[in-house]
Amino acid sequence: MTYCVAITMDAGLVFCSDSRTNAGVDQVSTYGKMYHYSVSGEREFVILSAGNLATTQAVISQVKRDIRDNAATSLKTVPDISEAASYLGEINRQEQDKHASGGGPNGGMSFEASFIIGGQIAGDKPRLAMVYPQGNHITTSKDTPYLQIGESKYGKPILDRILTRETSLENASRCALVSMDSTMRSNLTVGPPIELAVYSADSFSLQRFRFDDDDEYLRELKKAWDQYLTDAFDRLPSLNWGDSLQSDEPG
Repeated sequence: MTYCVAITMDAGLVFCSDSRTNAGVDQVSTYGKMYHYSVSGEREFVILSAGNLATTQAVISQVKRDIRDNAATSLKTVPDISEAASYLGEINRQEQDKHASGGGPNGGMSFEASFIIGGQIAGDKPRLAMVYPQGNHITTSKDTPYLQIGESKYGKPILDRILTRETSLENASRCALVSMDSTMRSNLTVGPPIELAVYSADSFSLQRFRFDDDDEYLRELKKAWDQYLTDAFDRLPSLNWGDSLQSDEPG
């Protein structure tokens, strides 16, 4: 399982992904799910992936080949994030069809994959798009300035409560990490290493971080969040037991 989240604010973009792809009884596999492409001063892209590993790796490999071979359409040539998402969606559909048509032992398997692509092209604002397995895509909105793929439900509440377009990059980064921690706590198939990328608007420069399982900051963040949640719960208004309804059962 996978969890990836990307956030867009006036200040820029934040991307966060786990690296666990399999968490069986006797085997844990890790693969990076974040890909970065940059042309200094011109364009900056980050891609997050979730779903069938064979499909996601094939899609990223094709993206890299198109850049290397100077293909007519690639991350080097697309005019905006929407076109980049459409390009990624087309490759995604092609790779899924290719794997599904193989037959044999792969019959009945799902080769679906989802992606988040975001970044900035000179002359435009930083933007995000989520690419569905079917190849179509959506973008963020004013009320929902984030996108998620993979195991999204556990990390969603903190995003809804904290994030706005005015949120700072630092607070959005911490929010993404708390969202990831909440997901890891409730789903053991999501796990470290955790990758975090922070893009400041118009900088055309990306800051990347990696947090392993024994990372001190990640431990401190988790401990502090658990404690603050407990403290907040203890301060909730007490239930007035005198206002309870009387039992309808005969005395």
